Amino acid sequence: MSGTRPTKILSVKDQIAEQLRSDIISGDLAPNTKLNEKELADRFGLSRGPIRDVILQLTKEGLLISKNNVGASVNCVLDPNMQKLMISLRRNIEVYAIERLHNTLTDKNFAELDKILDELQAAFERDDFTEVTKVDISFHRYLIYKAGGDELVNIWYPFVMRMRLNYKRIISGDACVAEHRAIVDALRSSDGNNATKALKANIR
Repeated sequence: MSGTRPTKILSVKDQIAEQLRSDIISGDLAPNTKLNEKELADRFGLSRGPIRDVILQLTKEGLLISKNNVGASVNCVLDPNMQKLMISLRRNIEVYAIERLHNTLTDKNFAELDKILDELQAAFERDDFTEVTKVDISFHRYLIYKAGGDELVNIWYPFVMRMRLNYKRIISGDACVAEHRAIVDALRSSDGNNATKALKANIR
């Protein structure tokens, strides 16, 4: 078992979706790369039906774009103005979540957040930047879910995934973990203003 949290059992389709997410985040599948259903079916040893389901899922997440009679491809890189808009929209959703979380998180919740940050540090130490990105997203997703459940996650998730197609803010492992730790520490201290300030410093 890797990491500090229990391994989540994923369906075959979820495993394929997770692999393709990793391929896109890492750049192995570059923006505008066309996906071939048959090649993917052969790669994963499945029929094309489940592959279509995965493509639909990743299209809803904003990682892929599908067009009639053309098929699916990795979404294009956002231009700077659109990227700025995405950051603003994502930040507004997460500020809303932080405000809703004020004085609601339990000791168990904070222990789980601490474990996610341990995983983030470990991923940096392995120089596994694809995993860094995925753990980073899981940290924010945890807070979003605690604030508004699946409904809020479903609003937020396409923004964060779309941003990752051309996310260029390079940061050291220690600095990245410290940014996230500042959010947790402020929430733990019931300091809503500093929690919001730390969140805004992290999303830019």
